[in-house]
Amino acid sequence: MSEASVDRKVLRILKLAARVGALRGFEPMHAELVDTEDLVAFAREASIAGTVMVKNDGLLPLNLDEDTKVAVIGHKGVRTQGGGSATVIPERVVTPLEGIQEVYGSDNVTYSAGAIVQDGINELPLEHITHPHTGKPGMRVEFVGPDGQVLFAEDRLSTSLVWFGGDAPISSASKIRFHTEYAPEETGTIHLGFSSVGHGRIFADGELLREATVDPVGTDLGAALLAPPGVSAPETVKQGIPLEILIEITPRSNAELSNTLGVTIGLEPKDTDPDELIREATEASRAANVAIVVVGTNSKVESEGYDRTSLALPGMQDRLVSEVAAANPRTLVLVNAGSPVLMPWRNDVAATLIGFFGGQEFGQVFADILKGVAESGGRLPTTWPANEEDVPVINVTPESDGTLTYDEGIHIGYRAWLKAGAEPAYEFGFGLGYTEWTLDSLEMPENLTAGEVGSISITVTNVGSRAGKTVVQVYAEKPDSAVDRPARWLVASAPVWADAGETVNLTVKLPTRLLAYWQDRWVCESGEYILHVGTSVTKLALHAKVDLVAG
Repeated sequence: MSEASVDRKVLRILKLAARVGALRGFEPMHAELVDTEDLVAFAREASIAGTVMVKNDGLLPLNLDEDTKVAVIGHKGVRTQGGGSATVIPERVVTPLEGIQEVYGSDNVTYSAGAIVQDGINELPLEHITHPHTGKPGMRVEFVGPDGQVLFAEDRLSTSLVWFGGDAPISSASKIRFHTEYAPEETGTIHLGFSSVGHGRIFADGELLREATVDPVGTDLGAALLAPPGVSAPETVKQGIPLEILIEITPRSNAELSNTLGVTIGLEPKDTDPDELIREATEASRAANVAIVVVGTNSKVESEGYDRTSLALPGMQDRLVSEVAAANPRTLVLVNAGSPVLMPWRNDVAATLIGFFGGQEFGQVFADILKGVAESGGRLPTTWPANEEDVPVINVTPESDGTLTYDEGIHIGYRAWLKAGAEPAYEFGFGLGYTEWTLDSLEMPENLTAGEVGSISITVTNVGSRAGKTVVQVYAEKPDSAVDRPARWLVASAPVWADAGETVNLTVKLPTRLLAYWQDRWVCESGEYILHVGTSVTKLALHAKVDLVAG
């Protein structure tokens, strides 16, 4: 990395820190920063760079005219970030549906839910809640003592909250009040409630709807804190007519999680017929020129603090994709998950993108990639299996005494897949773009001494018809090693941008420390190493040998 790029990154961090300080009411240390970061543009840039295209049968980029009809299918309130400590409150969020409507026009876009992704209590959208005292978006949280006095109060911009230490007097409060006004998105019956371990009461417009005690399920402390069960009560509402919500919770004390609390105030999904939802989505896709299905995990399946029990998408999403693809061969799937999921329909759809919780600009990024204005720049940082039984390391459950034995040793991640020889759906490092590349030549020193940093010269050509990006990856192999080694391991990578027909001469650094193994310390083993250069852990076009002298 050049000094100039380091300086730009430092400047960006300083500017972001100053912005965060201002948002929290602190004065930035250096208020005289002249160059200001466009944070929205930065969020968009990061999301584009992290989106991975794993399939494209020529559908993308979409060449759509003003008469093209697009069927968007999937959960409207798609996740844009992970749970737990990954949670932030953006100023605004652009969903994939909104991004597509902005590009192709609302009149040309139909929407169908298709399948219910979320279960349990889902938080209320910020744009639909109003702080009862300030009139601004948000919710009032009050910690009340035994005598009825308010011990502590917070104004929050989310109705899904976690306290882990801090100033909130959780252990000394006799109850906690959550107060907001909710403007319903449509007329009908909602199921208003909370998820948290403890005793709670649900009020709507001053009327007690339900009183209940929620007990933890299972023994997983992380799940009890971050994904507790919930209760709800039905309430009839009218679109846009504010509903005053007051929920009081007496949390259950837990010595192992003292001064911690997880609470979500919100709604349970509507009780709908899953077969009817899929039928409606299939009919909409059949009437459209292209079908776009958004699938993904939910916070009950994938979040911080507890383990997943399956790699399958929750609900009936796999069936949804299969039936939509059967009705319209021009089907694109956007997978919105933070880690690998099974995609049994992957060979039946025309294109697949993996968004990895794309952040607040997710919808705009998705629309830009569809149009070809932007190119998905990410490559897979994990291996995505074809079948769950193929996963080489999957047992992460401790024994009854709490011990967990790591029998796989150093063979984890893509290294475990290489050792097992199983073929995944998509391998580590894989990703497609909108152009084609060749790796033409590889040059490096024949000999290196431990402690040195070698230089690897690689020539890459964009042989496609448009400008684009690829990621060149370098893997090392040590034949006949004296110790247990991975089949190969990543030692360097670098992104490459080039115009159509352009050849780029790339230089990457190889510290010999990356060829070492750990044995109470890092040890370099003398002998021959083979370096493989390619675009994923298995797509390796160039090879070279180097002799390492341990010294």
